[in-house]
Amino acid sequence: MSKPRIFVDGSEGTTGLEINERLAGRHDLEVIAIDPAQRKDPAARRAMICGADLVFLCLPDAASKEAVALAGDCPTVRFIDASTAHRTDPAWVYGLPELRKGAQRAAIRDSKRVANPGCHATGFNLAVAPLVAAGLIAPDTPLTCTSLTGFSGGGKKLISAYATNPTPLAARQAKESPDDHRVAPRPYALGLSHKHLPEMMAVSGLTVAPVFIPIAADYYRGMAVCVPLPRKLLAHPAGAPEIAAVLADAYAGERFVRVAAVNDANELDEGFFRTLACNGTNRCDLTVFGNAEQAVVVARLDNLGKGASGAAVQCMNLMLGFDEATSLIS
Repeated sequence: MSKPRIFVDGSEGTTGLEINERLAGRHDLEVIAIDPAQRKDPAARRAMICGADLVFLCLPDAASKEAVALAGDCPTVRFIDASTAHRTDPAWVYGLPELRKGAQRAAIRDSKRVANPGCHATGFNLAVAPLVAAGLIAPDTPLTCTSLTGFSGGGKKLISAYATNPTPLAARQAKESPDDHRVAPRPYALGLSHKHLPEMMAVSGLTVAPVFIPIAADYYRGMAVCVPLPRKLLAHPAGAPEIAAVLADAYAGERFVRVAAVNDANELDEGFFRTLACNGTNRCDLTVFGNAEQAVVVARLDNLGKGASGAAVQCMNLMLGFDEATSLIS
């Protein structure tokens, strides 16, 4: 049997590079690449797309749509789109296998069109969707969410702004560069229209957009997505233990989603949350902190792992019949 042929369209970006790294050394598939001189040649791109069994689209939204259109009636090619272009498109399957107690996994396995989730949305949906499904959160509940991320979570523009910073960290911390605002964590998307909001609503089951505030900080990768849940906001009275029990039931047996004990001290370092503990893995850890009256669910993940390239490879494994965890660390 021939090996599946994989084409990473947009292999020069952060997600494309990491997908290639995860596939390097695998002997059960063949990664094909386009001649750099032909990257903008529609005929050459179509030939590459139609010659592949699966294509990763690591492109801006418009370019992803163009690539799908280029494929036309190619009968066998499958797509995993890492852009936001198709995440709420009903013709595409949302690429988060752990949702719906694994029912999403079967949909991904059978699909030719999978939309890879956004990093913030991954943490939010894993935290909230089971609670909506269980009736603890009513669909019209006005939730809030803050999401602390390394600067790679803000895309190319933010990566460029931080990665090219020439001032040594120690000097910035000593306030020798008082005008360099990159020293402190910075909320952004304060127009409250972040591009992940549509999928956060569509996938979680909410009918009201949460007030979502992402926060970029001066480190590269890793994120903590926080969703406060006061008892009075819930459809049925529940505190931290009941919320954690619903999440534990929803993800029982999952390899890449772990639910910690309520107020688990192992998730803290002298009282501070260990935001980077999932870096380098394809794991999302969910921890509920709080008491009988109020709680906060914290979803921790590597925004470039389970929040991007890791999730894409997980979906590819399912779509091509490989073990789901191949090339991934849990």
